[in-house]
Amino acid sequence: MSTPSKESSRGPHAGLPQPTGLARDTAFGLFLVVLGAVAWIASGILVLERLALYKDANHTTSCDFNPWVSCGTVMKSGQAALLGFPNPFLGIVGFGVVITIGMALLAGAKFKRWYWLGFQGGVTLAFIFIVWLWSQALYEINALCLYCMVVWAMMIPLFIHTTSRNIVTGVIPAGAGLRKFAAEWAWVITVLLLVLTAASVFVRFPQAFIGAGN
Repeated sequence: MSTPSKESSRGPHAGLPQPTGLARDTAFGLFLVVLGAVAWIASGILVLERLALYKDANHTTSCDFNPWVSCGTVMKSGQAALLGFPNPFLGIVGFGVVITIGMALLAGAKFKRWYWLGFQGGVTLAFIFIVWLWSQALYEINALCLYCMVVWAMMIPLFIHTTSRNIVTGVIPAGAGLRKFAAEWAWVITVLLLVLTAASVFVRFPQAFIGAGN
């Protein structure tokens, strides 16, 4: 009887190219820790500001700069507590998980495919939620929240590069062409989405940046 080859014993990802860049566990772990920490801090500040507003409805938040950039205005909207409690509490929990996974990767942890699929699902749902919040801020609430925008800026690369990594490593089944595209174009797509998001904010609220009446 023949013995299994080294290639076949490596599991479902056998035959895939060696991961490079952010597809590598260590690099991706550091990436998750940095992005997760920035978004977690922003979410934490929003929680503190929301608690201050509960205590004093006239509290002026640290990012109430003008009528268009006002965390207080956004926090008092119905969209800011979609599930009945302030949205930043979701960020505290969710980005805490992101940081934990990143630290585990830096420590050498290896996760099963089902775990990465679960992480992909969570990041995807969070990204969809962020897109919805972006649309609500620009076209319904008509005000911006500085710390919310920091979270938006972190979610874009988190979603793009998590998806890219999962395609490159075979977690998401894909042909060689798509794997190559995901590896080579992830940063381009990330920058493009960040630029488009910033442009949409500027076009919607030009007076917040150039000053009314100037």
